[in-house]
Amino acid sequence: MTDTLAAILLGILEGLTEFLPVSSTGHLILATELLGFDQSEWEVFNIAIQPAAILAIVVLYWRTFWDVAKGLLGFEKGALAFVRNLLVAFFPAVLLGLAFGDMIETMLGNAVLVCWSLIIGGIAILAIERWANPPAEGPGVSGVPLRTAVLIGLVQCLAMIPGVSRSGATILGAMAFGVDRKTAAEFSFFLAVPTLTGATIYQLAKYGSDLTSRDIELIGIGSAVGFVTALVVVKLFVAIITRVGFAPFAWYRIVAGTIGLAWLTLR
Repeated sequence: MTDTLAAILLGILEGLTEFLPVSSTGHLILATELLGFDQSEWEVFNIAIQPAAILAIVVLYWRTFWDVAKGLLGFEKGALAFVRNLLVAFFPAVLLGLAFGDMIETMLGNAVLVCWSLIIGGIAILAIERWANPPAEGPGVSGVPLRTAVLIGLVQCLAMIPGVSRSGATILGAMAFGVDRKTAAEFSFFLAVPTLTGATIYQLAKYGSDLTSRDIELIGIGSAVGFVTALVVVKLFVAIITRVGFAPFAWYRIVAGTIGLAWLTLR
């Protein structure tokens, strides 16, 4: 398989999984392993294409971001609460990322860990779906209490373990703390903007000087494909979870993790 085709496939995978509770990082690690590529050679690529998914959120929710920006200029309570909630939820990931960055990077090459995380995470989703009782409607991201926003940020840190899923941790964590499904999903989408931007800047600052022109070209290809794919997936995802919940994603995680473990054992 050529590098260009691999970049396209990984871009599609990033766009498909970034905002679903199935772990985009875990899928990219397993896909890289399946393709027979050196994990270290594609590690920066897998992170560098994440801003494409962020851009998809900005495009899809541009009116929300525009209203918040205007509200901040007027010191409106709702806009200030929106930004406050995202910042306090983002802060724990910054602290842990800086403190344990090397350890996290080491785990990114562990495909077996990804499989177990997929399975355990799937079971956790089924448990939360059964016992959590979130309200049917909520006040939106700006209406999430400060304490709940902090707790969501702490839960997001679990996603530093590859295979856990950042979106899954934040969405299901929010639901467990009494946030409605739609608000939980949108909180996760918006929280991705500072979180993934920060992770990308950190990685590019650390390894950017080692990138070749070919690496940059592949990142561009993967980003373009990931952006288009994410545009389609996000809207479908919100429609699915409001109608049938998260159980289909939980069972997918369990099946995918089991197949992955079997493949890694028998190869």
